[in-house]
Amino acid sequence: MDKLRAMETFVRIVDRGSLTAAAATLNTSPPSVVRTLATLEQALGVRLLNRTTRRIALTDEGREYYQRCKRVLEDVDDAEAVLSARRAAPRGRLIVTASVLFGRMHVAPAVIDFLVRHPALQMELRLLDRVVDLVEEGIDAGVRIGRLPDSSLVAIPVGQTRRVVCASPAYLKRAGTPKSPADLAAHRSVNFLGVAPGNEWVFADKGGTARVPIAPVFASNQIDAVLDACLRGVGLGQFLCYQVQPLLDRGKMRRVMSAHEPPPVPIQIVYPSTRLLSSNVRAFVDWIVPRLRALKLGLELKPSRKPDGTL
Repeated sequence: MDKLRAMETFVRIVDRGSLTAAAATLNTSPPSVVRTLATLEQALGVRLLNRTTRRIALTDEGREYYQRCKRVLEDVDDAEAVLSARRAAPRGRLIVTASVLFGRMHVAPAVIDFLVRHPALQMELRLLDRVVDLVEEGIDAGVRIGRLPDSSLVAIPVGQTRRVVCASPAYLKRAGTPKSPADLAAHRSVNFLGVAPGNEWVFADKGGTARVPIAPVFASNQIDAVLDACLRGVGLGQFLCYQVQPLLDRGKMRRVMSAHEPPPVPIQIVYPSTRLLSSNVRAFVDWIVPRLRALKLGLELKPSRKPDGTL
């Protein structure tokens, strides 16, 4: 017996409400459907349907088996769709989102390379320093930094990053170096609203996290403006590590209070959960995931350099 075919026949009978209707959708004869059902019941050793001349009804065993058959057949359809999608060349429109600086540094080059590889595709890259609702805004995939409260998204990890507090050497020379979050009260601060939208910074505290209120003298939703203010000695700033690592490497910023940094946050490729993923999204995810993982994002956190270039 072709078990998969028999399961499909059984599901069609239930969905269509009769053996005759099931036979019509399967392009076979009612006697063939009857034989397939009888063979399936015999193989399972249970009756799946109670049949009269007027109607059919699921038995308790049939009801449970029906639900399991539906899941099996859906998984088979998904597996075939995945293979078909990977054979199809991407074409049409694809919209991707990422945060502004991370998008410029890492996502845009991968998107452009992907577009060069697939000239029948039209792509849009939206760089936004806010949490985007992919479904509501019609976005196919995104790079999200942080933990996912939305379980309707599929997330593939590609790296991680940390929240770090930094300042320019000139500021630290003038105002001193803070040792703990409690010292922030004596310091000026600048705030990037994309990391700390509520004027509070996150720190590690007794195995968990603590949120410390700040009173920034300058705040902006544009990362470049806040980085510039921090570089020019306006105050301390809390950033994600990738945002300031080049400045730390060149000694233009110093990392402080590293002992109080909270656990790293994940960097993930996300897309809406769906049983039938489009060929465009699947091809893009297959393309960008290994490229971002190859960057080893957050796996090697480098210490700050002193102004003279020493560690």
